[in-house]
Amino acid sequence: MGKQNIKAEILSQKKLSADIFDMTLNVGDMAREAVPGQFVSVYVNDGSKLLPRPVSICGIDREQGTIRLVYRIAGRGTELLSTYEAGTRINVLGPLGNGFTMKKEKAILIGGGIGIPPMLELAKQLGCEKNIVLGYRDQDTFLKEEFEPYGDVYVSTEDGSVGTKGNVIDAVREQAVQGAVIYACGPTPMLKGVKAYAAEMGLEAQISLEERMACGIGACLACVCKSKEVDGHTHVHNKRVCKDGPVFDAKEVEL
Repeated sequence: MGKQNIKAEILSQKKLSADIFDMTLNVGDMAREAVPGQFVSVYVNDGSKLLPRPVSICGIDREQGTIRLVYRIAGRGTELLSTYEAGTRINVLGPLGNGFTMKKEKAILIGGGIGIPPMLELAKQLGCEKNIVLGYRDQDTFLKEEFEPYGDVYVSTEDGSVGTKGNVIDAVREQAVQGAVIYACGPTPMLKGVKAYAAEMGLEAQISLEERMACGIGACLACVCKSKEVDGHTHVHNKRVCKDGPVFDAKEVEL
């Protein structure tokens, strides 16, 4: 069926912390198509905001036809989105992009900041032993408890208030976290560290890039990243994060 552009109803919305919100949307068949690692483009009900906001999918309920979005206020569009209450209808385009390729080998799931929410559905669906490493700024460890039924959870915080002081790779090393495949989502500096660690340890790594997007469907080239291979669309060393990704083999992209 592929991507759809629908008028979705907000079923619930709650505030998780100062700038992080948790929204559930009734999207019907879109939920049955979605896989972990994909995203949707959300349009706010404001004619002056023409471009959608890309938001990673945090949860998928195929039976109920719902998806869950956990997002951070990053500008006027997401600020407006955070004010919408249950019953409001908004335009949603999705599911978009390529998700994670789920393997059977023991996994290390790594999420940093607002890259944590998309790892939750992956944790639920991966049918293998898994270790989960979550990186936060401080003691606001949103969603941490929801990961705990799916594997051993390790935490790093920039200020050292919870878990390992430092970044996610500091936590991986300190706690001797083991696994054969790494799945990761987070800011570029974190993913650089994951890519380097995977190369050092000889591990496969799938990384989901966070990038500012415009169209969300690969037409505008606003979200390109550097790649090892020449892209057949642009004929240069580029990959479109929204269309070719957001999930890539770490060896494919230059960060």
